[in-house]
Amino acid sequence: MQKINGIPVFGHPVDEQALAQIQNCMPEACGAALMGDHHLGYSVPIGGVVVYDGMISPSGVGYDIACGNKAVRLDMDGDEARKNIKTIMDDVWKSIEFGIGRKNQEVVDHELFDSDAWRFGVASDFKDKAREQLGTVGSGNHYVDIFVDEKNRVWVGVHFGSRGLGHTLASHFIKLGGGSDGMHVKPVVFDVNSNLGADYIECMNLAGEYAYAGRDWVCSRVAQILGAPIVEEIHNHHNFAWKETHNGRDYWVVRKGATPAFPGQKGFVGGSMGDRSVILEGLESDASREAYYSTVHGAGRIMSRTEATGLSKWGKRRVREPGVKQEDMDAWVKKVGVELRGAGVDESPQVYKRINDVLEHHEGTIKILHTLTPIGVAMAGSDTFDPYKD
Repeated sequence: MQKINGIPVFGHPVDEQALAQIQNCMPEACGAALMGDHHLGYSVPIGGVVVYDGMISPSGVGYDIACGNKAVRLDMDGDEARKNIKTIMDDVWKSIEFGIGRKNQEVVDHELFDSDAWRFGVASDFKDKAREQLGTVGSGNHYVDIFVDEKNRVWVGVHFGSRGLGHTLASHFIKLGGGSDGMHVKPVVFDVNSNLGADYIECMNLAGEYAYAGRDWVCSRVAQILGAPIVEEIHNHHNFAWKETHNGRDYWVVRKGATPAFPGQKGFVGGSMGDRSVILEGLESDASREAYYSTVHGAGRIMSRTEATGLSKWGKRRVREPGVKQEDMDAWVKKVGVELRGAGVDESPQVYKRINDVLEHHEGTIKILHTLTPIGVAMAGSDTFDPYKD
């Protein structure tokens, strides 16, 4: 870890655009840090932690409010899963909806739909669609994975957020705050004691409940497919704001693509479709305190979607030579023994850092409890564009 203009920065090389973004947050903030997987994001960098005194930033939380990871360990032997992995992934692909605007094939009722937060017009207008989308995964870098750990035990891991609900709420509040859509724009910040701030916090929490419920449902559904009970659960947001105490004072800590890692707190961090993932636990250390007890949420991109595919943002025209060829991605996935459903070259292992390299930069702040090797991966297909900005 190094400090640049007083900001703790984990990882190497430093992404200069991400550094510029986090520095752009500092006029209103009282602290910040960049995690080892940091890279350019919308207004606030992915892997950015921004600390406010009495303020909160919808831009910092991001468009996919409460995007997060959940991993569950099943009472199942890895050999059994490997033996049946083709059938398992076929059933996952048929049962779970991936892609934009998808509706769950099953009606999912949940107590969150009784929340008083639906009284806000922007939420109530989306309520019916939110019901339909609960338990869908979306696209982009969102996935359902089957893993085997170092003890040959089976895990299911998922990564996605609040879907269209979160995107709708974020867009609404960023607009109300005078913000604009873009990478290099000033973050929107609200006083938490203002009407806007209080309303945003309530809606953010609603999206958080929604995201948790969706990940719970998908993990349970996949466990049913495998025919094994869940014996352990690890669940965490990484696009959210928490009221926390640091150095004896209360602050609002906004983490965008950063996982809370307080001492003893467990987290699930994914690599890529061709790399390992981990279950980790936060440690107490000077570096942990400087990171505001935060760590990575994934491996971090080294190649944009446009660079990987050679296509424009909307995927409709070629603007350059693709950085990754389909046959190269297929060869990598085959070599590591992953049964893949969906996905495109913009999510290939080649576009991400290696997770072990990233985690090394956080040495002393976390410890690895389990290493998860993927045997099955399902993501939205390469022909799907997801507007719900990851």
